[in-house]
Amino acid sequence: MAQNDPLARFGAVPLFTLTSTDMTDGVPLTAAQYGTGSGGRNLSPHLEWSGFPADTKSFAVTLYDPDAPTGSGFWHWAVVNLPADCVALPADAGAPGGRLLPRGAVTLPNEGRQSAFVGASPPAGTGTHRYQFIVHAVDVARLDIDPDSTPAVLGFNLHFHTLARAVLEATGVHGGAAHNP
Repeated sequence: MAQNDPLARFGAVPLFTLTSTDMTDGVPLTAAQYGTGSGGRNLSPHLEWSGFPADTKSFAVTLYDPDAPTGSGFWHWAVVNLPADCVALPADAGAPGGRLLPRGAVTLPNEGRQSAFVGASPPAGTGTHRYQFIVHAVDVARLDIDPDSTPAVLGFNLHFHTLARAVLEATGVHGGAAHNP
């Protein structure tokens, strides 16, 4: 688990544990987690979490690249309204259509306006990017967010409803899919 909470500036909350069989905190992403245009497979990794507050009523999962050369970062994935008994997502849960997500979960459109996971694709000359996979423990069973909302709208709502969060941060570089099978 990352020792640094990238969202602490919005108010400190307790951290819980996030692990994956497909990636490791602080280590480069594998080729599968890169975008297809970068030689990858656009495959969201397996994620599993524990140690969250007992009064958690739902979860949200986000993937954010704060190092994208946009001035506002890049949202790769955002899922809201995962039920409280959902403590893991299998690999490829971010596939279009959400067939591997629990009933009632909603995938919001990413920066490419696709309601799916989009893998890493750092442009040449932009250095190492951080990919922050974050699971948010939420104090309500459902956040009433329009399914066409942006992940930033989700973030605004999470600011008021997050009990705790778990962070797993991987890295990626231009051409990284070819170097990290």
